[in-house]
Amino acid sequence: MDLPVYNTLILSDLHLGAETSHAREATRVLKETRFQRLILLGDIFADLNFARLTKEHWKFLGHIRKLSNPKRHIEVVWVEGNHDHGLTDIMSHLVGVRVYQDYAWRYCGLRHIAIHGHQFDGFQVSNVRLSKLGTALYLKLQKLDFKSKPIVRLIDRMNTRWLRMSSKVSAGALHYARQHDSDRIFCGHTHQAMHVEENGIHYHNAGGWVDSRMTYLTVDEQGVQIHDFNEHEYRERTDHRDSSQERGEVDPSFADFADESGLLEDVEYESVGS
Repeated sequence: MDLPVYNTLILSDLHLGAETSHAREATRVLKETRFQRLILLGDIFADLNFARLTKEHWKFLGHIRKLSNPKRHIEVVWVEGNHDHGLTDIMSHLVGVRVYQDYAWRYCGLRHIAIHGHQFDGFQVSNVRLSKLGTALYLKLQKLDFKSKPIVRLIDRMNTRWLRMSSKVSAGALHYARQHDSDRIFCGHTHQAMHVEENGIHYHNAGGWVDSRMTYLTVDEQGVQIHDFNEHEYRERTDHRDSSQERGEVDPSFADFADESGLLEDVEYESVGS
């Protein structure tokens, strides 16, 4: 059965470089979903230390670079998050995508805005240095935590609830949307997928990929939908793929990024870009 083609897929807060990043699962979503536009809604990286990136993290970046190939006719947009700050020029050259502070587009007669959401988090804005120190401590703790990372996941949930980030970000985003005459606004940052409607304006949060619940958003003619990653569902899709398609996939590594003039034409182009 043919998969639907979404106008836009939105994925946020992957935190590449973090021990709890579900990069492999996120890559599977991008490979197994058809869309015309991809928005990476910030905090794709945990910090600026590329030495933390694992093989699965590089695979994700390799697939983003493939999607950005003009022959695929897929628009790839990177919206900068607070953890991505300082990577704008690097990412533009590394994976061939433009990086925005916020991104706006029209679809089905509605104006949409994508912005990471840390701009509406008063603590983050007022305590940049303290926030960076907390991030460094958080990454250190990940290495010391147990295999399933229960302490790190607990801290992440407590942080979100204690600072009431979800309500703060949603309120700030809705106000921002009103100021910019937008019908829908999309954020990340809080790691909690949600939808809030206020006076005809819709706020959607894409959630994150560092906890047990992994979510992304899609936009099509039917509206906006929150999707939960289901391991069983994606395993079934992979099992039904042509075996030659599996064998033909390229395994990206850091070496792939070293020579931008020698990029390979990967065999996934027809199935993903059509």
